[in-house]
Order: sequence, then structure tokens, then C-alpha cells
Amino acid sequence: MIELPTDLPADLAPLAWLIGVWEGTGVIDYRAGDHNFEGEFTHRVSFSHDGGPSLNYQATAWIADGEGAASVPLVAETGYWRVARPATPAQPGPALLPPMAQEPERTASDVEELRSDSGGFPIEVALAHSDGMLELYLGEAKGPRIDIATDAIVRAAGAKHYGAATRMYGLVDGHLLWAWDIAALGAELRSHASARLARV
Repeated sequence: MIELPTDLPADLAPLAWLIGVWEGTGVIDYRAGDHNFEGEFTHRVSFSHDGGPSLNYQATAWIADGEGAASVPLVAETGYWRVARPATPAQPGPALLPPMAQEPERTASDVEELRSDSGGFPIEVALAHSDGMLELYLGEAKGPRIDIATDAIVRAAGAKHYGAATRMYGLVDGHLLWAWDIAALGAELRSHASARLARV
């Protein structure tokens, strides 16, 4: 059974089931040109909140050694997940600019108005990778399932080619399951990695 925090801003209700630290293992299986990347990895994901309208996200993965222990670091990610809503003068930013108006406290009814015709909530996920990639995902949270796809990817000048990605997250039997498809190294969008994580 998952216990949800009672001090969450209303905007985070559709994402509340993600909050916590999750650990487990996954599998990489991706072919690009003459290269076939495959193997197991260990993964640690953390979703937290600081009272604002976004979830804070951190994730780290390591290639597993022959005995299942973490050894070679892969990539680390950090970012923010939030329900998408139009900007208002009451929001701070951009940069360090303060709000230009006072915003009333949002209620569950306010968030419910954002629900789409398909029954889910539109979300935005901004991620920065330790290898110089930046991703902006758009998608939908629908109950215990989240589907997102890249809207933009920014690569550092020396980074490898990475053109698009989709991710799916789901809560199944108390575990966080995810799958990540990518278009990279000249290959089209295809399955890349998946994992099963338990709350710790």
C-alpha cells in the first residue's frame, strides 16, 4: 500500500504516487548500426517535493557487474515534473523575476479543470543529463500510468547524436515499471531500456 503525503500542493495530486525513492534493476537492449548494446543495470530514482508546484527528480544508473552489483556508472539525470498549465502573472520567473500578482491557493477543483478529454492530466518533464543532454518531455498522467515524449532535445557540441525519446512509467503491484525508447546514433525510435523498481 502506498501512503501519499497530505501536505502536497493540489497541482501535484496527479503525480503524487511517484513520490519516494525507488531502486531496482533493468535491461538495456538497443541496436544502432553495427553496434548492439545489451546488459543489465541497477537504477535508483528519487521523486521529492519542496512545497512548490513541481516534483524534484533525480536518477542514477550503473552497469551491473557479473554478480548484479553496480560497477560502471552510466548517466545521472536531474529535473522537474509538473502538471502543465498556462503561465500566470502570479508565477515567478523567468530567471529570478518575482511574481507580478498574488495567486490564490489552488484547489483540487482547479486541478480537475486541467483534465483532458482522455481522462488524464497534461504534464511537462524537464531533464538534464550528466552527459550534456537536455530534454523537455510533454505527455499525460492518467492514474498510475504516465506517457511522455520529447518535445525538444538540446545536445552539447561534443555529445553523441540523440534525436527523440519516449518514456512510460506505471505503478504495477506496488512497483515502479518504466520503459524508455530512443532514437540515437543514427537509429530510428525503438526500445532501449526498461526497469522494475521497488520503493525503499
